[in-house]
Amino acid sequence: MNCELRYPYCWKEGLSVLKNYRFPFPGRRVGLLGGSFNPAHRGHRLISTEAIKRLRLDAVWWLVTPQNPLKRCNDLAELEERLNYASKFANHPRIWVTDLERKFGCQYSIDTIRRLKQKFPKRRFVWLLGADNLTQMPLWQNWPKIFDSIPIAVFNRPSYCHQALAGLAAERFRRSHLREKYARCLIDTAPPAWMFIHTPADPTSSTEIRSIQNQKSKSHKLNKQDTLVRYQFDTDLTKHSDPKSE
Repeated sequence: MNCELRYPYCWKEGLSVLKNYRFPFPGRRVGLLGGSFNPAHRGHRLISTEAIKRLRLDAVWWLVTPQNPLKRCNDLAELEERLNYASKFANHPRIWVTDLERKFGCQYSIDTIRRLKQKFPKRRFVWLLGADNLTQMPLWQNWPKIFDSIPIAVFNRPSYCHQALAGLAAERFRRSHLREKYARCLIDTAPPAWMFIHTPADPTSSTEIRSIQNQKSKSHKLNKQDTLVRYQFDTDLTKHSDPKSE
């Protein structure tokens, strides 16, 4: 079975096909960030860079899913388009964009986690989530088993801090919650173990980007990639809410 991985900051067509799973994926301490990445945005990148710093990770792997079971597919870009854009946008030597879920044939996160642990038994993994996803986690397939299978780091997202911490998932695994000061030890902790990490809160959402992309594409006759890049890099990044004030 072939495995495809996208180079984060120097990706070119034809460089991404790897021969097999023996390829030296970077890092022994790896964060896993799953999602449709429709498209990848600053929130994804912020979670990844903060995870690398706070959790002492060697790398973060973006697991770009072919189809999120909880989302409509009528506005979902083609997988190749999402992989290409995520590869360009990541722009960090420790963020690696992959299509592992397609190669594994996995639809649910719990199955992806199991396959990753089987294929890479010498690596330690931590599951990365935005606070908005923690509130939705009880809708996921076998979601309690995810807590039982891998340490989880939840990162602040605007307007979701209190809702996430008061939600069903957080309440059910309240006794497994670790204080933020132990962040660097999370990946070495036997599950269930999770923590909430306060970071600068970036309000960017994929839905917002797609809406602006469609508007600007029509008015300026720009292609999708150009519109996305301009929006994400031209928008003022300093206008983040203070996570402590939410």
